[in-house]
Amino acid sequence: MTDSGGSRDVGGGLRLYDTARQEVAPLDAGPLVTLYSCGITPYDSAHLGHAQVYLTFDILQRRLRDLGHETRCVRNVTDVDDDILRKARELGVHYLDLAAEEIARFESDMAALGLIPAWSEPRATSAIAEILTLIGAVLDSGRAYQAGGAVYFDVTTFPAFGTVSHLDEPTMLAVAAEQGGRPDDPNKRHPLDFVLWQPSLPDEPSWESRWGPGRPGWHVECSALALRELGDTIDVHGGGRDLAFPHHESENAQSVSATGRPFVRHWLHVGLVGLDGTKMSKSLGNLVFVGDLLKEWEPAVIRLALLDHHYRGDWEWSPEDLTRAATRLEAWRRATPPGLSPGTADQSGDAGLPAVRSFLDNDLDTPGALRALDTEAAAGRPVVRGAALLGITL
Repeated sequence: MTDSGGSRDVGGGLRLYDTARQEVAPLDAGPLVTLYSCGITPYDSAHLGHAQVYLTFDILQRRLRDLGHETRCVRNVTDVDDDILRKARELGVHYLDLAAEEIARFESDMAALGLIPAWSEPRATSAIAEILTLIGAVLDSGRAYQAGGAVYFDVTTFPAFGTVSHLDEPTMLAVAAEQGGRPDDPNKRHPLDFVLWQPSLPDEPSWESRWGPGRPGWHVECSALALRELGDTIDVHGGGRDLAFPHHESENAQSVSATGRPFVRHWLHVGLVGLDGTKMSKSLGNLVFVGDLLKEWEPAVIRLALLDHHYRGDWEWSPEDLTRAATRLEAWRRATPPGLSPGTADQSGDAGLPAVRSFLDNDLDTPGALRALDTEAAAGRPVVRGAALLGITL
């Protein structure tokens, strides 16, 4: 396991909100910037909440590359956990067959939206050996224990537990209960202890381990994949805001315990997208699917509709987002002479580009960047390069 290395500097003053520090701070990274975005559990189609997360990482990579950095973004696939096994059981299909179908649909949707392909997209089932090694290292550190055929992380041995999400213990207990963390598990020493390895039910996949046959817990899968793909310390790690606890809090604790090194330099969390007053979620079924929107709208319109909301805030989806985005896209195109492209040698398409860069450097302020291009286009000045930095081809 290695570090991404290199001198720690990001040119241009790019600043991002860091969840752990609870402030907008300069991004501390070298010439190679490593990113890990928690990916899908492939048991249903990608919805707008997913798209907002992955689009945020896409915009960040585009600005980093614009600044001259190389980026490596890993987006995992959680192809074995409680949710996908439950859905496969309901449908009467093999869990990996269900995963393959949904992964193909997801990748098609993300490609249509123009996302930079992930540098690596590893599956949890590809890392069983690394997961077993990681659990062994945590046990050796004295921060895990065996009970009831399972292996648990002991949160009382990790004083920094809670410093990623900044939730108090009553809130953590409530969230853990809501998300299947089973604080009332009688095998736990502390209600917030979390599973590293667990016995499988008779109809679930199972792997041999020195703690008995079973399968990994959810949190340890991402740690093993992140450490394997990117090294001990990652520059940017994140996902939806609802992953800060328990997922990322637990990831941080077990990773630091295993390696003895800082796990993440910058925690990036994306706000939640709501519909009819409630967060979009598979469990509630109140979803707007990317694939459905693509049947009726140009991908650039969907992308602009999402970029019109700052990544860090929660917001409510409305069909009016699409009509506003379509109007904006048409206005930008009206200001673009035929044949003008981002690769044009002269600067005729540069209007608004410095402003876009400035807004992105200020905590990825995409709404501000869009408004800057609106102003230039309204004055009849082409905004080809600024739009391209946002992933929009005019």
